[in-house]
Amino acid sequence: MNSVDLTPLYRNSVGFDRFASMLDNALTSDASVSGYPPYDIEMIEDNRYAITLAVAGFSQDELDIQVEKGVLTVKGDKNTKEKPKYLYNGIANRTFERKFNLADYVEITNAELTNGLLTIDLVKEIPEAMKPKKIAINQQPNAIEHKTEEETKIAKTEKVA
Repeated sequence: MNSVDLTPLYRNSVGFDRFASMLDNALTSDASVSGYPPYDIEMIEDNRYAITLAVAGFSQDELDIQVEKGVLTVKGDKNTKEKPKYLYNGIANRTFERKFNLADYVEITNAELTNGLLTIDLVKEIPEAMKPKKIAINQQPNAIEHKTEEETKIAKTEKVA
């Protein structure tokens, strides 16, 4: 696969290096990445999301969820000492690792394993300092006239005399 040169993006922007790295990783990742386990990403409300992974056969102890540098990583590790003797093996209980890039200010609020589905709740909480603010425009009462510096000096001199 041909690689895309992102040097112009780095040259003409500040603070977008994480985005450029994500784009580069997406373009250079192996096309044969496993689709296991299947997952859904759901938008519950404007700033609330849920990621649901189908992890049938995994217990809570065999799953690991971590967030580092804006990347959510979900790992499943089947540590079975004895391999069962299957006549037919159609249930995928293999080790997996699934990564999700999170936008700025997205935090995990909960993770729950129910009926073979691992649901991870996320919320995007923008800090107050980053939210838009309405700035009031103050009006001068009775439209006070602004005097020049020279007019102010003359008025002071007249009061003294």
